[in-house]
Amino acid sequence: MRIVTQAEMKELEKIAQTKYHFPEKLIIENVSLLGAKAIVEKLGDEIHYGELIFLIGKGFNGGTGLAIARHLSSMGLEPRAFLLFEEKDCSQEVKEQLKIAKSYGVRTAHIDDIGALEAYFQQNSSPKIIVDAIFGTGVRLPLSNFLYDVIHFINQEKAYTIALDIPTGVEGDSGQVQGNAIMADLTLAVGLPKLGYYQADGARHVGEVQVIPSGLPSQIIEQNGDKFLIDKDLKNDLPPARNKFGDKKLFGHTLVIGGSHGLTGALVMSSTAALKVGAGLVTASTWEPQYQEFISRLIPEVMTGYVPNDQAKWGKLLKDLNKYDSIVIGPGLARSLRARALVLEILNNFSGPVVLDADAINVLNIKDDAEVFRMRNAPTLLTPHFGEFARFTGIPLEEVQKEPYFHLKETIERINCSIILKGPCTYLAFPNGKTYFNFSPNDGMATGGVGDVLAGILGGLIGQEANLKRRDSLYNIYENLNRTILLGVLIHTWSGQFAAEKLGVRPMTATSLIDALPEAFKALDELLKD
Repeated sequence: MRIVTQAEMKELEKIAQTKYHFPEKLIIENVSLLGAKAIVEKLGDEIHYGELIFLIGKGFNGGTGLAIARHLSSMGLEPRAFLLFEEKDCSQEVKEQLKIAKSYGVRTAHIDDIGALEAYFQQNSSPKIIVDAIFGTGVRLPLSNFLYDVIHFINQEKAYTIALDIPTGVEGDSGQVQGNAIMADLTLAVGLPKLGYYQADGARHVGEVQVIPSGLPSQIIEQNGDKFLIDKDLKNDLPPARNKFGDKKLFGHTLVIGGSHGLTGALVMSSTAALKVGAGLVTASTWEPQYQEFISRLIPEVMTGYVPNDQAKWGKLLKDLNKYDSIVIGPGLARSLRARALVLEILNNFSGPVVLDADAINVLNIKDDAEVFRMRNAPTLLTPHFGEFARFTGIPLEEVQKEPYFHLKETIERINCSIILKGPCTYLAFPNGKTYFNFSPNDGMATGGVGDVLAGILGGLIGQEANLKRRDSLYNIYENLNRTILLGVLIHTWSGQFAAEKLGVRPMTATSLIDALPEAFKALDELLKD
């Protein structure tokens, strides 16, 4: 599903109005009817035991909120709408929707003092369901003191809160909050999800996101998009099913390098994950002094090797690199000059796809090494978390956290690589200009080794992708790689979800994700059947 900025959404609506003669009134009516149905379906019987309170702003969001309240009233419910602005200051659309809502029996009142809102809540002890229809994505920050107090009070109430289009106080593109913002349990996205849901503070405020179609023509929605949400709608962008008659050579040979003193477990998990996603062969190599410790922890199906301490003895390793179909380097590698030298040798000598993870990123930096990436004639994928990305680029961490999308796009233009920036919302950015957002928060995955498992999954899938081995244009190679990367992130996410369902988030470990891979691939098979 496409993700849009405020400007892109306005442009889509403008095209719909001018070319397809689709007025704003129809958008409000479509969204309000479907939004009312979504609220009823989401809350079920609970909606009859709580009081529905709409907080109404003076613009498009306020008008849509009043229309939703009207539809809920027609369904036999008794919503109450509080206008937070005087009617004379509201848009014409709000004035019209207010008149209609009143005629349908929606109880309305104007509130301009936080004490009046507090008094109403104190007088009525029934559970509250709050619909935030104050501001949409076009909010101008900072908010007034009155609205700041309203938001603070609503958040303290801990009522089930539904935001219309975006929680009030969250900026529509950057996701930033100045002062305070509604903490929503559910956000009803009007037409398409917005960029601000997935950046900075936005991801912590939107809660669950449900898209409400606004009636815009599919032709204009699908044109020129460059930001997409990873969901089941992307099944056509995934690689085709495996060849049932293939052998281990067809399914590739992946080399995983890492595992320094005390960190051989990272290499064990990464190489095991590469094998468990279907790689035909996997070889894992660690530093020579750690070899005995490493093999004592490894499953027997993974082949082994070691990297000599003496750099002068790396000749055979480098000479044999091109017998592999993909290389993962970094899990537990260590941050040392020797590790840096090895990573650079791999990038300069291997003519296939490389996944750089963890310490393989930590020992490099964009200032000194950008040319190495640009000169490669094969794909390179980096998988940093926010701290590693900040160190690699030299951008302060707080700036990366504020605008990850912008900094990702800028970095890819400098090094021409694919990047997976890992976090509660994970960003996948590709050299073709497209960015994918994987918004699946799972605190069970906030544990050591989960990134090592992802690197192994990616390396194993990339190595078995037959289309990457053919002599083809770089464009087609990168398109096939992008599909495989999307698949890897999806499988990793689903494994985490299945592990959380089975074990709970606290007992989960990184190996729990490997154990859950069979369930993730079953889910993939079901998706591809549909």
